Amino acid sequence: MSMSDPIADMLTRIRNAVRNHNKQVMVLRSKICTGIARVLKEEGYINDYDTIEDGKQGLIRVQLRYGERGEQVIHAIQRVSKPGCRVYSKVNDLPRPLDGLGIAIVSTSSGVLSDRQAREKSVGGELLCTVE
Repeated sequence: MSMSDPIADMLTRIRNAVRNHNKQVMVLRSKICTGIARVLKEEGYINDYDTIEDGKQGLIRVQLRYGERGEQVIHAIQRVSKPGCRVYSKVNDLPRPLDGLGIAIVSTSSGVLSDRQAREKSVGGELLCTVE
C-alpha cells in the first residue's frame, strides 16, 4: 500500500510516542523525513536519530527527548502544508510559533531548514510543520 503523506505519518508517530512517553519511535525513511529529523535534533527537540536498512525503504529511529522530571519537550507538532493544500511562505512571512519559542520547519531550495535558519539564509519555501 502506498502512503500519500509520509510527513503527516512521521509527525503523527512522533506525537503519539510523546504522549505515551516512549523513548524512541520508528518512522519510514525518506529524504524529507530525514531532513525533518535533522532539524528537530539541531533545535533540541529530539536527542538523536539514525537510519536503519531493512531491505526495503528503510527506517529512521528517533530518540525522543524529555525534561529532567519527565516533562514533554514537544508539546504540539502540527502539519501545515498538506498534499491537498500546499502552503508557501516568503522569508518575511514565515511564522514565529509561540513568539519564537517554537519552530516552523520549511522545505527550501537549500534543503529542509528551521524558520530561524531560513531567515538567516534569506530563503522562503513550503511550510511543512510547526513544533511547539
